[in-house]
Amino acid sequence: MKLTDSHAIRVRASSGDYFVLCRRGLLRNVSREIARLGNFSSVHIVSSKQVWKAVGTKVRPGIHWRAKVPVHLFDDAESAKTLKTVESIARTLVSAGADRKSLLIAVGGGVVGDVVGFVAASYLRGVALVQVPTTVVAQVDSSVGGKTGVNLPEGKNLVGAFYPARLVLVDPDVLGSLPAREFRGGLAEVIKYGVIADTQLFSFLEQNMERILARDQRALEHVIRRSIEIKAQVVSRDERESGLREILNYGHTFAHALEAATRYRKFQHGEAVSWGIMCAALLGHEALKTPADDVARIIALVRRIGPLPKWPAVPARKLFNLMRADKKTKFGKVRFVLSPRLGRARSYDGVSEKSAICVLRFGPQLVLRSMDTLGECHE
Repeated sequence: MKLTDSHAIRVRASSGDYFVLCRRGLLRNVSREIARLGNFSSVHIVSSKQVWKAVGTKVRPGIHWRAKVPVHLFDDAESAKTLKTVESIARTLVSAGADRKSLLIAVGGGVVGDVVGFVAASYLRGVALVQVPTTVVAQVDSSVGGKTGVNLPEGKNLVGAFYPARLVLVDPDVLGSLPAREFRGGLAEVIKYGVIADTQLFSFLEQNMERILARDQRALEHVIRRSIEIKAQVVSRDERESGLREILNYGHTFAHALEAATRYRKFQHGEAVSWGIMCAALLGHEALKTPADDVARIIALVRRIGPLPKWPAVPARKLFNLMRADKKTKFGKVRFVLSPRLGRARSYDGVSEKSAICVLRFGPQLVLRSMDTLGECHE
């Protein structure tokens, strides 16, 4: 695929480079972009009822094909992100006549992208995939990099595959219909990029959060594109999460434990990540002596996103044990992505269990109070 589009962001992958296109109004010409990929025996849209109701009228007119394009809908609740759902979608594809030369177009948020990506990776041992992310989380994070998968009762994303899309189409216009709660939660992933890789992005978010929350087109498109660029740079250097790519999980070790502890019913993913980022900032201060000013800025920015569901009444020890199921765990030892200072992050495996449990126990209170009280963890 050859592109000169200034809006195209290249992502390098062992299976072949692919592009993320990011511009407003992009979905009006989906067929033109797909035509660049080659010929397909059939095209299948896979989405959820809720997503398709909200954005189907924006996506469908841009997809022209010589035959009818079937739309396969499934439940995209986090609790439905299971192997059973994968089987159900695969069987509908069989019934619709999808073969090895078919193309799947995943239209939706992170759950849709993860599930349909795993279906594409495993159906007939692999069929072509195009991602059309429709949420902030999906546009800036989950649709880029090829990680697909589903949850088990024991933890999040424990079954999956690395399977990059042939093309990712990001149209910020579809965010206009996104519910406020989901929009706000997704901004946690954008803050994450500022913390781990780009102090200028972090400062831009501090200075323009109100504009972004109001969905100002220019501000929103800027932070989405910059987030994609950072993600593309990281996954191009470490496709299989053998080292550098782990920094993209900043805050996620805590977040995944919160989601699992509440059976994926209390938090939207971005909300859990918001809590996770604040806890990771506190743990960075406790374990690495991350400057208190940096920690305070991180917590303050996350809190500006908006209200979060309350921290669950789950013992700190239970949450820590859930962290053991995290995919970064090696030889039974929980590893954390921490930021020694704004703009930098890496994985650490020497963090004491006591420090982590301390943050789990006191973190919910500390984020609402002055950083001066952080000394409680040392008591």
